[in-house]
Formats: sequence, C-alpha cells, structure tokens
Amino acid sequence: MTSLTDPVHFLLVDDLEENLLSLEALLKRDGLVMLKAKSGEEALELLLQHEVALALLDVQMPGMDGFALAEFMRGSERTRHIPIIFVTAGSGDTQRRFRGYEAGAVDFIQKPIEADILRSKANVFFDLYRQRKQIAGQRDELKAVSEALREADRRKDEFLAVLGHELRNPLAVINVGVELLRKRRDPDAAEVIRGQIERQVFHLARLIDDLLDIARISEGKISLRKQRIELKSILQSAIETSQPNFDAAGHTFTAQFPDEPVWLEADHTRLAQVVANLLNNAAKYTPPGGTITLVARCPSNHVEIEVKDNGIGIPHDMQASIFEIFTQVADHQNHAAGGLGIGLALVQQLVALHGGSIAVQSGGPGSGSTFVIKIPLEDGAADASNTDVGVALMENDGPN
Repeated sequence: MTSLTDPVHFLLVDDLEENLLSLEALLKRDGLVMLKAKSGEEALELLLQHEVALALLDVQMPGMDGFALAEFMRGSERTRHIPIIFVTAGSGDTQRRFRGYEAGAVDFIQKPIEADILRSKANVFFDLYRQRKQIAGQRDELKAVSEALREADRRKDEFLAVLGHELRNPLAVINVGVELLRKRRDPDAAEVIRGQIERQVFHLARLIDDLLDIARISEGKISLRKQRIELKSILQSAIETSQPNFDAAGHTFTAQFPDEPVWLEADHTRLAQVVANLLNNAAKYTPPGGTITLVARCPSNHVEIEVKDNGIGIPHDMQASIFEIFTQVADHQNHAAGGLGIGLALVQQLVALHGGSIAVQSGGPGSGSTFVIKIPLEDGAADASNTDVGVALMENDGPN
C-alpha cells in the first residue's frame, strides 16, 4: 500500500530548457520526483517507464505539440487517467481552450506563471494521487483478507467433515463392542473386545485433548508450568511415548544427545508432547522399516531439536502452510490413521509459548522430512553449547 511518505512522480514537458528549470524550481520539494522532457516523444518514453501523478505540458512545441501529446496520452490505458495542465504563453481564446479540454486537460496556466497558483493547483493533484493509491492498496488488502477468510472457512468445513468421520469410527467400534459383550459369554473373546474398546476410547480422548488444547491456546487460556528441567529427560519422555509406534512399524530409531546436561526453563509435559508429536508423525508417515533420527544440539544460546525421517516427504507448495490449523496434505490422508490435521498447529503454538520456533525442510514427495525446533536456553545454560555429542542408539530391526 502506498504511504504518505512515498515519492510522487510528475512530468514536465517543454522544448526550452530554461522553462523546465523554472518549473522545476517552482515545484521542487521533498517527496516529489520531477521527470523532464523536451519533446512529446521523450515524454512518451518516460510515461512508459514511470507512473506519474500530474503532467504539465507546454502547448507550443515543434513536432508533437502539447495537444497532440495529450491525445496520445488519452489513447493509452496506462496514461489516460493522468491529469494534464497545459502551460501556454499564447492567447486564451475559447476555441483554443476547447481543444485543450477536448484533448484531456484539467486546467490551463498562462505564462508568466504565478508561483502560488501553480503550486496550489499541483498540490491538489499530488494529494489526490496519494489518496487514490492508498485506497487501491486498502482495496487490495481487503480483497486478500476476504480471500483468506473464504479459504479458512473452506478448510474449517473440511476439518469438521474429517472430525465427524474420525469421531464416528471409534464410536461405531465401541457400540459394536458393547453389543458383543452383551451377547457373548466367552471370557477370552470378551477380553479381546474390551481391549478394542479401550484403544478406541484412548483414540477419542486424544482427539478431544488436541481440540481442547488448540482452543485454549487460540483463546490465550493455556499456561505453561515452567521449571528448570534437563533437556535429556524431556526427550526420553517423548521417546518412551513414541517407541511403540516405532516398534509396530519396524523402524530403526537413533537418538543423539549432548554429553553434558542442558538446562531449559520449560514445561516438561508440553515440550515432551511437542517432540512426541513429531516422532509419532515421523513413524506414521514413514513406510515400514524406515529410519527416524532425533538429534539435540546446543549451537549457542539456544537448543536445537531435530526430528528427521526418510518417509514420504512434504510437497514444496505445502511446506509454508503445514503448521496452519486445519491443514492436511491431501496425498497423506491415507497415512494419517485418525489424524485431524491439527497436530503440527498445536506443536507450533506450544513451541511459540516457550519463546521458540519450528521449521520444516523436505525435498518433496519421497524424500523424507526434517523438523527443527529452536528453544532459548536458560540463562547460564550455554556452558553445554560446545560439548561433544554423545550417541545413544535405540534400534528395532522389525518383527522377528
């Protein structure tokens, strides 16, 4: 959007150098850029290169005079709306003025020029130009906001459809399980059915917890219970949560931690939730037998937590929006296994509450993904920043 401080270009056209210098001296001030031409042809070239707020044209020029130049300007979509003031030393007869207005003039100024009158008239058009540019910018902003709202509404509708589907599936399993328990007396079969119901109830609770967390963060109602906590304990909690998913898919998992303790001022539960979410996503979107790596580093005054996989990757056009709520990659929905597309939005917001940031890197489909979290270190905790990295390997070569 054009600012009130942006420079405004205007055009001076006269075949005499002294007249151009005189006009320039009268109108020169901060915020104005003067374009000078000694002929109609020069003026047209400048108009092709610049957007101008006003054109001051000498009427009597050899070759293309001011009237002919004005007619050319009115014939072009690019220049037809530029206000034109004719500067003339000739007579001001009615016929001459009529021709000028017919060519598109908004005014005539007679030579010798009265400086105050010229400045006053020119300033009106400079101000109008700025106002038009501001209105156009505001219109474009409103259009962008409107399109963003429509897109958000569309994604919300898709999300609600997915939510209804994801809630209906476990409820259907639970309903069938309850019916079977009512009819069957076999203790072994009942135990299997109870296990299925428990898993579906856990799944439902996870979906609802994610929804509640997103709502609390969006409304500013979530607060972190920060304490001085060692990084390794957070990562180990996340690994313990995600290890069953690695085992089930036969993934090889590797973790690398700094040798020395790294202390953070953080909410243990929430930060472990963030890392576990990324690890679970890596397990979910990596084909069986894949490789997942968790690396923690301390480059300077922050800690970096990297989760890397060799899974199905993320399309380039989705990487900028992958952390937005309701966003899911269409090609990934077969792998989502009950996801709502809010996990990464929750991760980003929890990381932001810790004063950190998260970024994703992927070469595209089939090339895996790398998520990097950066969290500020507690004051005085940077002593571990130059320590060597120790390696802890936790591997599963798949089912025997």
